[in-house]
Amino acid sequence: MDLKEIQNLIKFVANSGVAEVKLEMDDVKITIRTTLEGNTTETTYVQQLPAQAALPQVTAAQQTAPIIVNTVPETQAPAAENSKYVTIKSPIIGTFYRKPSPDKPVFTEVGSTVSKGDVLCVIEAMKLFNEIESEVSGKIVKILVDDMSPVEFDQPLFLVDPS
Repeated sequence: MDLKEIQNLIKFVANSGVAEVKLEMDDVKITIRTTLEGNTTETTYVQQLPAQAALPQVTAAQQTAPIIVNTVPETQAPAAENSKYVTIKSPIIGTFYRKPSPDKPVFTEVGSTVSKGDVLCVIEAMKLFNEIESEVSGKIVKILVDDMSPVEFDQPLFLVDPS
């Protein structure tokens, strides 16, 4: 696969609205990730794999077969229902933890009442554990991230009903 084909693939993925595409061929492994809002290319990895003997030749018709498309599902309620909730988002990139340590109970559960300033979770970034506090008082409606999952900057973590 030459540079022009890779550039065309990046443009195609950026315009398709797909969040991530992985393509593996004989000696090349490509991962393309795009942002969902602006459909701009965010990350592209091209990795040359070590040469292996006796690999079958891939024809042009077969090249599309190994493409794996992963779309990131949006976990959002309808706009009218979502408008009454406050979304607490991640202020940093890191790993999301619901507990202060493995042997301690979780900070909060769905249905729990929280006050402004209560710790909801911790996010580990570069071996530092950052406490994420509630921005509002209210009731936890939904926890949008699984424990020990990586999170991105500005990713929704919790939905809180302030009423």
